[in-house]
Amino acid sequence: MPRKLLLACSLQVAIASSAIAAGPFGSIHVGNWIGGAFSDDSTGAFSHCAATTSYASGVSLVVGQNAANAWLLSFASPDFHLNKGETLPIDVTFDGQAGARLFATANSNIMLTAILPPNVARAFQRASLMVAQAGKTTLQFNLTSTGPLLNVIATCVTRVKAQGLNSAGDFAKLAAPKSASASDAPNTTGAPKTSKTISKSGTGFVISASGHIVTNHHVVDGCTDIRGNLSGQPATELRVVSSDARNDLALLQGPTSSFKDFARIRDRSIRSGDSVVAIGYPFHGLLTSDFTVTTGIVSSLSGILNDTRYLQISAAVQPGNSGGPLFDTNGLIVGVVTGKLDAVTMVQATGSIPENINFAIKTGAIRDFLDNSVVPYETAEPKGELKTPEIADKARAYTLLITCTGGKQPVEAKR
Repeated sequence: MPRKLLLACSLQVAIASSAIAAGPFGSIHVGNWIGGAFSDDSTGAFSHCAATTSYASGVSLVVGQNAANAWLLSFASPDFHLNKGETLPIDVTFDGQAGARLFATANSNIMLTAILPPNVARAFQRASLMVAQAGKTTLQFNLTSTGPLLNVIATCVTRVKAQGLNSAGDFAKLAAPKSASASDAPNTTGAPKTSKTISKSGTGFVISASGHIVTNHHVVDGCTDIRGNLSGQPATELRVVSSDARNDLALLQGPTSSFKDFARIRDRSIRSGDSVVAIGYPFHGLLTSDFTVTTGIVSSLSGILNDTRYLQISAAVQPGNSGGPLFDTNGLIVGVVTGKLDAVTMVQATGSIPENINFAIKTGAIRDFLDNSVVPYETAEPKGELKTPEIADKARAYTLLITCTGGKQPVEAKR
């Protein structure tokens, strides 16, 4: 067995820390990544599929998916001096944008393994560069071929679970062009897959006298038919003027005659502790058809991993609030609501359920986006505080429910 493959196999065996693993069965060879399927030596049962590659820094990465469909990422180096069983935080950033904190456990004195939450697995799959920081150590990893690699690993897991280790072969050749992604569990139900039309909703607000509307990119991404309506008013067709996926912003436009007023942007920075009001249409079709109003404060002037594009707010938001206006007590825009902290991911990572940790895009990013889109918005000086009902009354003239439909996506048929 070649030395490189021998090293790869020994690292992949080590990823199954709860059992003595044997393998590889079959092969995974994508770019510089080498691996296969592995079994639990004590039972002979399938354990996981994994692949590894080495870097000039002397650190190797191992990517795997176990029989329970959990994605695993390991860091290994003979220069590590770890205590087996200890847990260390590792901050990872993908392409300088998406970031997350992983909690990795030492399998041995030279290897750490972390479970990847679905959103982090997606970011890993799509990224070309990952920066990992543990304590004072910072490492960079070129992630070329990781997209195809994760597809091959998912194919390996699906095939071995369905047909056993005796079916192991060249999993790269067996992988279908559209294998399961890092966030999708393989279809093990045996049920056929059908398709459904994308249908989603969110919130937006008018920002100019010309009928321009701001919302989140993710609210309208993939949609071909977009409509918006003020509370109690008929829906009107909207078109996408521009979009910024990185900052999760989209600019729509509808007929100018449909709107009698528009929002103004606060012309100075908001402070930590200042009161805010969030307005939107959460859980459209399940709750009230009118918008909802929640209040809170600015908890922090930065988001996850100190991302300064965002505000952290305590005002409650739910699915459907995305793209909605965040106001100060003067009724001026201080942000665009974009989401909330993923409770499931945080429970998995910390064992605690997060409360009132929500995020909004700051006005700096909004104004840059509008300037680049050549939109004539207005700013105003905060003065003369309003009561919350007064802010809601004013917002009724320019806060919209956004609904959209698009192309089809595969879904598993219900039994």
